[in-house]
Amino acid sequence: MKEKSYMLNADEVSKMLSISKSKSYVLIRQFNRELEDKGFYTISGRIPRAYLESKIYGYTDQKQIRH
Repeated sequence: MKEKSYMLNADEVSKMLSISKSKSYVLIRQFNRELEDKGFYTISGRIPRAYLESKIYGYTDQKQIRH
């Protein structure tokens, strides 16, 4: 069984949301900017799974991310 990774790249985001790879890069840049504004370090081209899920689906896991 494949373990879910903590960070997602553009390919994974595009498959997860059924969007183009270019649109997934746009979302990743936008969400990384939000995280930077909150004082978090970010990795270009990657987004934490928990943050993406909280922004897209409204899921929250208070142990992993705080808004």
